Amino acid sequence: QVQLEESGGGLVQAGDSLRLSCAASRGTFAHYAMGWFRQAPGKEREFIGTINYSGSSTAYADFARGRFTISRDNAERTVYLQMNAVKPEDTAVYYCAAVANYGMGQKYDYWGQGTQVTVSS
Repeated sequence: QVQLEESGGGLVQAGDSLRLSCAASRGTFAHYAMGWFRQAPGKEREFIGTINYSGSSTAYADFARGRFTISRDNAERTVYLQMNAVKPEDTAVYYCAAVANYGMGQKYDYWGQGTQVTVSS
């Protein structure tokens, strides 16, 4: 069983870049595909993207493609979400999650507590 903890959120200005981290403890990190999600106030949780076990393959939601990048460092047991040119509508709680099988539409098994990102205009 893997435990996840996000960090790197905060208050930023529109147009800034921000990198979120998600550190894994327990379990074999490299055996899990990882995903990033977000939930804005009053909205449902939204899938951002996913990365496979080695980091050689990624897939993104349409809104994230080109502006968000997911990467991972298995030696550091960490997955990252690089956010560029952030917008006020990116304001949300951001979550990382782990799943045994890589691909779009997976049901994730393990979740972090989330980190708040607030983008001011």
